[in-house]
Amino acid sequence: MKVAKLLALLGILAMTGALFFGFTKGDFFVDGGEILANPWGIVSMVDLYVGFTLFSMWIAFREKNIIVSGIWIALMMVLGFFTGALYVLIQLFNCKGDMQKFFMGDRA
Repeated sequence: MKVAKLLALLGILAMTGALFFGFTKGDFFVDGGEILANPWGIVSMVDLYVGFTLFSMWIAFREKNIIVSGIWIALMMVLGFFTGALYVLIQLFNCKGDMQKFFMGDRA
């Protein structure tokens, strides 16, 4: 459990740094256009959003409240795995060591 919390925290820190760097040094629309002009950029974006969608399905499954679920999923689509790492870290603390509760949420 400690290792999972550490990895989630490291993910949050890495994504915070990467997002800060991207927003302060890059131009979202210019850089995004360059990525989408490259075939492997398209592959990367499809890969990324397939992952976001699959992770979001887990969030939707384990959250009882559809509004809470919708907020987390919207944040996932905008901020990527910064949101995923934050969600995992929060749920690791909330489950108090019960891995069934971690994976299944209110369905446990």
